[in-house]
Amino acid sequence: MIWQNLDYEQPSNIDLIEAKRAIEQTRLDATKSAVERNRLGQFATPYSLALEILSYSKSLLPSNEKIRFLDPAIGTGSFYSALLQTFSLEQIESAVGYEIDRDYAETALKLWSNTPLKVNIVDFTESVPPEKESLRSNFLICNPPYVRHHHLSNEKKNLLKDLGIKATGIQLSGLAGLYCYFLLVAHNWMSQSGLACWLIPSEFMDVNYGVKIKNYLLNQVTLLRVHRFDPNDLQFSNVLVSTAVIWFRNIRPTRDYNVKFTYGGSIDKPIFSKSVSSKFLEKVPKWNVTAISGTQKFNIQSSDVKLSDLFEIKRGVATGANNFFILKSEQTSQLCIPTEFLTPILPSPRHLPNDEIFADERGNPRLDRQLFLLTCKQQLEELRANHLSVWNYLKQGVEAGIPERYLCKHRSLWYLQETRHPTKFLCTYMGRHQSKNGKPFRFILNHSNAIAPNVYLMMYPKQHLATLLATAPDLLKSVWKALNSIPMQSLISEGRVYGDGLHKLEPRELANTPANILLEALENSSYTTLEGKNFYSRF
Repeated sequence: MIWQNLDYEQPSNIDLIEAKRAIEQTRLDATKSAVERNRLGQFATPYSLALEILSYSKSLLPSNEKIRFLDPAIGTGSFYSALLQTFSLEQIESAVGYEIDRDYAETALKLWSNTPLKVNIVDFTESVPPEKESLRSNFLICNPPYVRHHHLSNEKKNLLKDLGIKATGIQLSGLAGLYCYFLLVAHNWMSQSGLACWLIPSEFMDVNYGVKIKNYLLNQVTLLRVHRFDPNDLQFSNVLVSTAVIWFRNIRPTRDYNVKFTYGGSIDKPIFSKSVSSKFLEKVPKWNVTAISGTQKFNIQSSDVKLSDLFEIKRGVATGANNFFILKSEQTSQLCIPTEFLTPILPSPRHLPNDEIFADERGNPRLDRQLFLLTCKQQLEELRANHLSVWNYLKQGVEAGIPERYLCKHRSLWYLQETRHPTKFLCTYMGRHQSKNGKPFRFILNHSNAIAPNVYLMMYPKQHLATLLATAPDLLKSVWKALNSIPMQSLISEGRVYGDGLHKLEPRELANTPANILLEALENSSYTTLEGKNFYSRF
């Protein structure tokens, strides 16, 4: 890569070129299948958002500084187009973009041929950064490819891990997406004190694999601002992802400093804004508006009781092929499947009319939609000899390719499900505010012998709570009501949110939710025997 002064005139028809770029972008996107776009993470930055980002970025740059612009994933040049609208050509010393997709790159080359932009049709992560400080970018801006970790081959993932370590000393989790590696690899392309702006998924702020990214942002560079868009306000029409923009300067901090955190609205007019210290951001487990606003207390020395103190929490059963393994009551009769191979299982939460599930005389859920999970420990030969109806049904599964599905082929027997026992307490795994009760998460009281699929979290009382409930079953409803009285914002802040407002809670996130309100409910109950007092004294 060669940075050089070029003698160009400011194009008088930037608006016309941008209009052509938008048309070409739409045309190219239409030629790519959903599979291709997911594989390469091709989701172009809307031009209006690019302009908004460039406008704010300009306020962070010295007015007299010559710009060495770099976009490691330039696409057709949305950010570059906004750059030309925001800065005079005299201020742009050089401009370079990298693009792995030849179709987008060649379009950018044609569109911007009369401007200083140089486009390299290569994988940015496999390119060599310049050694000289004067050749490095002082204004790096990027919407990196949104490629989930499972779309990266092991070979590519190992290469990216090595590059990240070489650039920053940080080894990322195997769950990190491609955008995380872009962020680290780009470090050696930046000049000292250079400005970087990244338009990336906000999920790294809420998940374990993002801890090291946050550490990089706080300690290896100086984080200036974090803006999280409202997840209901999708910035990309073709991908359901909650988006954030971060700005930082390539200066290693030597002491605590303040970071501007904003949320919702637009970059210029957010609905929430607060200056927070970098030390505070190091302590909070999630960078969300609840934590930053102070409506949730974070104290690493806190003795507050968590749900993990009271429950062991597991995800429900993941069958790998629900349509095959989960059968309706009438199907089990038609197929003549013996009850010994069937376990009652709850339907999806949307099919539950109420949050309290009662049992019939056989212990099955008293629901119109009764479902059963097929599972078996016997070998196929034994089934063929003793339970031909089960063998015949499994044979249909073989013909349909069920054993080759990911979860199935990693089991000792492809039709043997993971073990889950019934529990009284369940929590829905995902949801939106637009649900019928206005809450993304619901706690279910289950009186039946049904287990749950993986759209639920199963909450097993730990020994001290289990003993108390066995002694005083009437407390079941008190516990259930207390769970439902946990502030919804506490649950939301522990979980993560995706595009169009879809909230999710993983088992560890639910386990981390404060449970003081549950203890208070038990303490205020009329149950005051010795077992109860011993239970409370544990906390």
